[in-house]
Amino acid sequence: MKKIAFIGAGNMARAIIIGLVNSGVSATNIIVANPSPEKRVQLANEFGVQQTSDNLKAASFADIIVLCVKPHLICDVCQQLTNALDISNNLFISVAAGTTVAQIQQALNCNAALVRVMPNTPSQLGLGMSGMFASKEVTTEQKAASDKLMSAVGKVIWLATEDKINDIIAVAGSAPAYFFLFMEAMEKQAQVLGFSAEESRMLVQQTALGAAQMVEHNSAAISTLRENVTSKGGTTFAALEQFRADGMEKMVSNAMNAAITRAEEMAKNT
Repeated sequence: MKKIAFIGAGNMARAIIIGLVNSGVSATNIIVANPSPEKRVQLANEFGVQQTSDNLKAASFADIIVLCVKPHLICDVCQQLTNALDISNNLFISVAAGTTVAQIQQALNCNAALVRVMPNTPSQLGLGMSGMFASKEVTTEQKAASDKLMSAVGKVIWLATEDKINDIIAVAGSAPAYFFLFMEAMEKQAQVLGFSAEESRMLVQQTALGAAQMVEHNSAAISTLRENVTSKGGTTFAALEQFRADGMEKMVSNAMNAAITRAEEMAKNT
């Protein structure tokens, strides 16, 4: 396995590191750099990875450099690396939303091999869904290494064009929050109906988990699964008709398009 440096020690870096270590990658081949010590030291103590406050030290160690910093910091980090190091043979992987291949390569001052990844937060549990796009400089070997890295925290799909990253944001990257919002609304209504906070949480949580598992373990279309629990004229039918009357499908479409629009705005402003 290649040596991997994580620039940034936030939740996504932690999720990927956990996945890599659990999949058998040696912790000695992983280093994490972060200016404040708390998160990087915790990662080192928990998983045995190396840690440093120095981005240049981490990058010098690695074949693969994973950029896990906030989008507004990524260009500064890239300029720091390219001004001090020869990064021509490194593979860069960016998890920053709204920062394009062209913008990162410009900051690196070279046409570096770069893979953009849009993961989501269930990656922390090994249940992530990531969209990936490779720049033309990425070799077959580097693409395979990127696939292995992100497959350690969930499922991946490769995208033919970079603009599809914004669609992944809407469909998967931001989507856990959509489900959380729906679950939150159900939890509140369960409490209105008289269930305790603990009971409401359990009712909503277990139902959502069961529904997701039914989708995963059944090859039938999701629409068929919905139909299978909807007797015409019954209680479920009444609830779903109300959702339709309130414009749920249009609301979901509008929300996903809003996410895409915001991603496009972020790319322009980076």
